[in-house]
Amino acid sequence: MKLLKVASLLMSSTLLFACANNSTTGTTNSTTTETASSDIGELNTLISESVSYKDDDYYTNYEEENPTYIELKGSDVSFDSNASVLYSVNTLTIKTGGTYVLSGNLENGQIVVDAEDKNTVRLVLNGVTIGSSTSSAIYVLNAEKTTISLVEGTENVINDASEYVYENSSEDEPNSAIYSKDDFTINGTGKLIVHGNYNNGISSNDKLKITGGDIQIDAVDDGIIGRDLVAVKEGTVTIDAGGDGIRSTNDEDESKGSIVIEGGTYDIASENDGVQSVASLLISEGTFNITSGGGSPETITVANDMMGKMRGQGEATTTTTTTTTTTTESESYKGLKAVTDIVVGGGTFTIDSKDDAVHSNNTITLAGGDLTIASGDDGIHADTSLVTSGGNIEVTKSYEGMESQLITINGGDINLTTSDDGINVGGGNDGSGMDIHSASENNLLQINGGHIVVNAEGDGLDSNGYIEMTDGTVLVNGPTGNGNGSLDYGGSFTMSGGFLVAAGSSGMLQAIAEDSTQNGILMTYPEAQVAGTIIHLEDSEGNNILNFAPAKDYQAVFISSPQLTKESSYSLYSGGTAIGEEVDGLYTNGEYEAGTKIVDFTIADTVTWLNESGVTTAQSSGGPGGFGGGAGGTGERPQMGSRGDMFADMDEETREEVEAIMEQQRSGEITQEEAQAQLEELGVEIPMMGERPQMNEN
Repeated sequence: MKLLKVASLLMSSTLLFACANNSTTGTTNSTTTETASSDIGELNTLISESVSYKDDDYYTNYEEENPTYIELKGSDVSFDSNASVLYSVNTLTIKTGGTYVLSGNLENGQIVVDAEDKNTVRLVLNGVTIGSSTSSAIYVLNAEKTTISLVEGTENVINDASEYVYENSSEDEPNSAIYSKDDFTINGTGKLIVHGNYNNGISSNDKLKITGGDIQIDAVDDGIIGRDLVAVKEGTVTIDAGGDGIRSTNDEDESKGSIVIEGGTYDIASENDGVQSVASLLISEGTFNITSGGGSPETITVANDMMGKMRGQGEATTTTTTTTTTTTESESYKGLKAVTDIVVGGGTFTIDSKDDAVHSNNTITLAGGDLTIASGDDGIHADTSLVTSGGNIEVTKSYEGMESQLITINGGDINLTTSDDGINVGGGNDGSGMDIHSASENNLLQINGGHIVVNAEGDGLDSNGYIEMTDGTVLVNGPTGNGNGSLDYGGSFTMSGGFLVAAGSSGMLQAIAEDSTQNGILMTYPEAQVAGTIIHLEDSEGNNILNFAPAKDYQAVFISSPQLTKESSYSLYSGGTAIGEEVDGLYTNGEYEAGTKIVDFTIADTVTWLNESGVTTAQSSGGPGGFGGGAGGTGERPQMGSRGDMFADMDEETREEVEAIMEQQRSGEITQEEAQAQLEELGVEIPMMGERPQMNEN
C-alpha cells in the first residue's frame, strides 16, 4: 500500500465536510450514514491493496500433502531417511520445501529452515515442545515462505535461550523465539505458546500473517514483529511484552511497514505500545483488550502551570515533581499507534494506556467500532487530522479527550471525560499547549453530525483557531473553574445547524459568531447552580425546546437550537422535574414539571445575552481565573481575553525575554516559581492553569 493513498483519502474526506457548513438540519443524518459506509468501503479497498492471502496461508488437511513425519525424542529425532532433513548437534535442518509434521519434545535443540528451492515450507506442529539454550527455537534462515500450522486440540510450546550465542559479536540475528528472515504465516486452530526469554516472541524480516490459532506470547521485549507487514485475519492472540505488543519496523520503504487487522481477539499487556505501526494501522474488525505502560494512573494530576499551557509540548520531555527527565521516542506507552495513518472501521476496543490511547503522527479516521478508553494523556490524538464518521467512543479518563490540528466529526456517539480540554484543536505533536502566537486558520473543529458529550475540567470545546457546526448534538458539562470555558476559541465559531448546550463556569464566556445562521442564547446566573439542576427552555406556546440536567455545577449556559428564531419569545426555567427518555442528561419525548422561571425574553440578535433581569449586553466576565473578557455576540475573542495571543502587545525585546524564561522553565533550568518571579520583574503576569501530565509519573 502506498501510504500517501491513506493520507489522501483522509484529507479529502476532511476537506469535503469542512466545506459543508451550509448543510440543512435533517439531511445530514443520512449523509453521515453514507459517509461512514463510504469510509468503511475505502478502508476495505486499502486493506485489499495492502495485503492478499493465498491458499497456503490457510489451514488445510496436511495428510493429503504427502508429509514428512518427524518425531522429536528429547535429544534425538526420528524421520524417514529419504527426507530432505539433516540432524546434527541438536539442530534439525529442513533443506527443501514441503510439509513436515513435528511431534514430541526437543530438549536444548533448534529447528532450522534452510530451503534450497523456491517452494513453501510448511511446519505442522502436532503437539511439540521445543527449547534452545543458545538461540531461537525455530529459525527460518532461508525459504521462499514458511508456514506454521497448529493442529486442532494440540498444545505447542516454544522456548528460546535467555542469552544467545552468536558465531561473531557483530551478529544480532536471530533475536526471537521464532524468527524468520522471509515471509511467515501462522494458521490452524491449535495452541502455540511462545516464551521469548531473550528478546522478542515471534519475528519476521518480511511479511508476517496470521489466519488462525490460539497464540500466547510472553516476551522480554516485543511480542510480534513483522518488518514489511503484520496482517491478521483470524485467531486469538495473547501477549505479555516488556516492549511493544505488536509492531512493524520497515521505515525505509513507504509502501511497506503497515499493520492490517481484519479480525481476531487480542489481549495485550505491554510495557510500551500495545500495537505500533511504523506506517499505517488499518483495522476493520476484532476484539481488543490493551493495557500499555501499566495503564492509566488512578488520577491524572494536573500541575498549576500556565506556562505549560502557553508552550507547545512534544512527548519527548517529561517531568515529575522532583526531577526532569528527557525521554526518547522509544519510551512510548500508547495503546494504538501509527507513524502515518490509523483507520478503524469496526471492532471492539478496551484500551487502558499510560500515554495516548489512540495516536497517529499524521491522521486518524474512525468510521466504526466501539472504543472504551482510559488514558493518562489524550484519549485520541492525531498530529494532522482526526475524522469520525461512526462508531461509539467513550473516554472514561484522559487529559484531553480528542486532539488534532483539524478535527472533523461527521458522526458517531462520542462521550469524553477529561481533566483538561474535552476536544482540543491545536495541532502538532501533542500540541495541546497554547503558544504565544495568534490563532491559526489551519486549526479547525468541524462538527457535521454525531452525538458528542463532554465532561471537562478544562475547556469543553477548545480551538486555537476556528469552530464550525452544521449538524449533530453537542452537550458540554464544565468546567467549574473560571480559568476555562465551555467554549474556547481564538478565531471564530460559526453555527448553521445542530443542537448545542454548553453549561459551565462564567469566567471565560464565549458564544457563536454574529454571522452564524442559527441563533443562540447565553444565560449567566447570579450564583453557581448545583449539578443536576435542570435547565428548561420553552417557547411562548409552552413547547419544550430543552430539558437538560448538567453533570457538573454551572453558572452559565449557552444554548443553540434550530427552534430559536428571531422575533420569537421564550422562557427559561431552573430546577423542576423532567419526565421522558434521558440520555446523557438530555430529556426528550417527555414532560416538564415547572421549577422556577428565571427569565422571559425575545430573540432579536444571533446571540441573546441573558441574566436574571432579562436581556442584557454582551458582558465582560473576569472570574477568579483571571482571564477577563467575554466574547460578546461577535463570536470573536476580545484582545485582552486571548490566551492564544496573550502577549500580542509586547515589544519584540520583551517577547524574546519571556520566551527565554519559559524555555528555561521547560528544560528544568529554573523552577516554576523562579520563572514567575522573573516574569513579574518584566511586568508580565501569567495566571495559573493546568499542564499536560507527564509520562514518567505513576
